[in-house]
Amino acid sequence: MRHDPDAVMLFAAGFGTRMGALTATRPKPLVPVAGRALIDHALALADGAGVARKVVNLHYLGDQIAAHLAGRADVALSWEPEILETGGGLRAALPLLGPGPVFTLNTDAVWTGENPLSRLRSGWDPAHMRALLLLAPADRVTGHSGKGDFALDDQGRITRGGPLVYLGAQIVNPAGIEMIPGAFSLNRLWDAMIAGGTAHGMLHHGGWCDVGRPEGIALAEAMLQEAGRV
Repeated sequence: MRHDPDAVMLFAAGFGTRMGALTATRPKPLVPVAGRALIDHALALADGAGVARKVVNLHYLGDQIAAHLAGRADVALSWEPEILETGGGLRAALPLLGPGPVFTLNTDAVWTGENPLSRLRSGWDPAHMRALLLLAPADRVTGHSGKGDFALDDQGRITRGGPLVYLGAQIVNPAGIEMIPGAFSLNRLWDAMIAGGTAHGMLHHGGWCDVGRPEGIALAEAMLQEAGRV
C-alpha cells in the first residue's frame, strides 16, 4: 500500500441547487469561470501537482460532464445511481482510486497562489496523520459567508469551531470507509479522526473563492484577474 497520495477524487455529482437557474440544465462543474469550466480549473490543479490518477464522481446531468471529459484518458468516472454525499462518493470510488491515502478536491472553487495539492503533499506525514485539510482564515477567503469551521492547535491538529474555513482540498486515508453504508458526509470520518488526534490542517496562503452561488462567478473572475491569471 502506498503511503503518499498519487490519486485525486474530484467531487462533481451534486445538484448545484445554490446556483439556481444556472444549473437547471447544466451541472455546476461545467459552469464557466474566466472562460473555463469549473471542473477544468480543478483538473488543472491536479495536472499541475503531477497527480497521476484522477477520478470524477457523477450523478446530476452526469452525461454532460462525461462528454466534456471524453478526451481525458487519465480521468476515470465513478457513476452514482443516487447522491452519496462526499463520504459515500469517496467510498464508491475506492476501486478506481486504489489503496492508501488520496487527495480530494471540490470542483466549485477557484484558487490562486501555491497549488493546493502540492501544498498538501509538502505537509503530509502518514505516520501521524489520517487527514490533512487545507484551511484559510474566514476573513481572507472570497465568496464565503459565515464563520470558520476549524481551529489548529500547536501540533497542527484540527478541532471543531474556530476562525479557519475548510477550502475543499485535503489528503485523507480512507481506511475503514468501506464499512460505512449509504450516503454520508466526510464529516463523519473527520469527527473520528479528530477524536483520535489524527486529523490535521495547514494554511493556504493564496487566494480562494467559493463559486457555489451565481455571485461567486464574478468574484472569482476578479480574483483571478488581480492575480494575473486571466
